[in-house]
Amino acid sequence: MPVHRVVVLALEGMAPLDLAIPLQIFAPRAETPYEISVCGPESPVATNSGFAMAITNGLEALDAADTLIVPGFAPGVLPRPFPEAVLDALVTAHGRGRRVVSICTGAFVLAAAGLLDGLHATTHWQYTNELEREHPAVHVDRDVLYVDEGDILTSAGVCCGIDLCLHIVRRDLGAAAANQIARGIVAAPHREGGQTQYVPAPVADAGDTALADTRAWALERLGEPLTVPQLSRHAGMSERSFMRRFVEETGTTPLQWLMAARMGLARELLEATDHSVDVVARDSGLGSAANLRLHFRRTLNTTPTAYRRAFSRRVPPART
Repeated sequence: MPVHRVVVLALEGMAPLDLAIPLQIFAPRAETPYEISVCGPESPVATNSGFAMAITNGLEALDAADTLIVPGFAPGVLPRPFPEAVLDALVTAHGRGRRVVSICTGAFVLAAAGLLDGLHATTHWQYTNELEREHPAVHVDRDVLYVDEGDILTSAGVCCGIDLCLHIVRRDLGAAAANQIARGIVAAPHREGGQTQYVPAPVADAGDTALADTRAWALERLGEPLTVPQLSRHAGMSERSFMRRFVEETGTTPLQWLMAARMGLARELLEATDHSVDVVARDSGLGSAANLRLHFRRTLNTTPTAYRRAFSRRVPPART
């Protein structure tokens, strides 16, 4: 596969996690074509976490990018005005056909460059009103994980950047590659961008994943009937405690989580095998071909056959 160059733009006050997400997901692997680097208008670049990063590439690195990504800034840290050289470089890169992506409040940089005018976009839920007020030409979507406008993509708050970057891999290379990377970084099953970004339920502390073994066990058995009683027995909990803890850890219910995982497996099977729709439905745990078609229509607005025809072969977008 031809090399696909991803360049992350580091700006003063950026959130280190927003920078780390694309660096991890687009890290070079034998089975993917990605190369990734970091550039910035100056070096070192101060983060919002009390340390600075040495940057070896200037803005000229954007000229060689196929995809460029702008990380966000921590709550309360939105440095403005943004450097004109940065805004000009983004406009130039996009004008040359490069794909431009923002994570979290990085959307403000894209908006300041005028790249979001007339488009749908999102950002951290705490800043959607501010984005709409400062940039009225942008159609701000408040309750989504990410927005894909083709060559411009924006994500909601912080970890929604994981969902967006995995979506990009899925778009470039297919479900199998995205699922493999997700498993490697122990990410949740693929979430569609239209889901709400704000989860009112409490989220478990980092590393507090008592049900990780049960989720891994379930992922190995997606083709089998799985019920909440079965999952709770595997976890050694009462159903009530299991349901509460599952939502705390994942932000979703067990059945919704299972459906997302099964849809991800179905997409992978459609892309990577020539199995019939009936077999794909059975092996992914979605039961019948009719049920598979129903869920594809609801979540992807297409049919399994049309999806296979469109995505069975993947070629990453070439730089022009």
